[in-house]
Amino acid sequence: MSRQFMKGNDAIVVGALQAGCRAYYGYPITPASEIAHAASLHFPALGGTFIQAESEVAAINMVYGTAGMGIRTMTASSSPGFSLKQEGLSYIAGAELPCVVVNIQRGGPGLGNIAPEQADYFQVVKGGGHGNYRLITLAPNCAQEMCDLTSKAFDIADKWRNPVCILADGFIGQMMEPVEVPEAKEIPFDHTDWCVRGDAETHKNLVSSIVLEPEDLEAHNFKLHKKYQDIQESEVLFEEYKVDDADLVVVAYGITSRVVYSTIDKARELGMKVGLLRPITLWPFPSKRIAELAADGTRKFLSVELSTGQMVEDVQLAVNGKCEVALYGRCGGVVPGGEEIIQRYEEIMNGKPISDGGVR
Repeated sequence: MSRQFMKGNDAIVVGALQAGCRAYYGYPITPASEIAHAASLHFPALGGTFIQAESEVAAINMVYGTAGMGIRTMTASSSPGFSLKQEGLSYIAGAELPCVVVNIQRGGPGLGNIAPEQADYFQVVKGGGHGNYRLITLAPNCAQEMCDLTSKAFDIADKWRNPVCILADGFIGQMMEPVEVPEAKEIPFDHTDWCVRGDAETHKNLVSSIVLEPEDLEAHNFKLHKKYQDIQESEVLFEEYKVDDADLVVVAYGITSRVVYSTIDKARELGMKVGLLRPITLWPFPSKRIAELAADGTRKFLSVELSTGQMVEDVQLAVNGKCEVALYGRCGGVVPGGEEIIQRYEEIMNGKPISDGGVR
């Protein structure tokens, strides 16, 4: 194992190669372009495939084809480009194919700007394409996790035959930090029972997302629904800091979780018992843990996010009306500082109404 200084975007490629991914299809877009640049260097050098597609639409359909061969494959983009991949992701989920897709979020809506945001949350965790499908979604908050969670994502994708999204923001993608580069691991899955490779061994298999008879399509959807229920029971990941005795539980992911983490001890020095719950899986969301913390109705919750309020709705659903849930949101590429977040803690703890709905 070696230690290297790299951007979060470069760590994505390191984690993918360590996991045995050997096919990358993409199109450069700021602030995710380093992923394509690094992939263009390292995938061919290790005997893999790199193709800069003519568009994001082409890239996701190349992923569809390679995933259907049972080969670990990926693509990456940023918000406008990720939007273009939605139809292909629905096809991949419907065909029950494993792959990894990366979204390094930037400001929106529309073309927006290239600064960090977290406003693609709804699109990713609720399913941005058509039909009843889900993307398993992992949210790193540092370069090390960009590497480690990408590697883990391929195992999860293979386990459930489902696309997995790495959802990060432009800050985490561009930030440079030390990364412990793990040794390559063996791929534990054999997909010859379902993949299609144009040989005698896989001749009997069929990869498709089209089911024409209504009753058959309903049965397929129910099968997917059962799989998603199983995922919700077994794949939830989160991290806590000083939550057990907290009067105020802050829920944050990505770069905002790092800012919040830096405020917890300061807030306690000021006499406020504040703790952090950081979802690592945004879907499945750690709803059960939040519900446990809300069960006695004595705590307050605050969602801090780079949006006008998206993840806060999942916190509200988990709390189920038993506790107050507040929002502190910045957007357009503005990342909140520690002092303004602590000020919001004080407002909430003192019971002041939040007239602006929690948006700065």
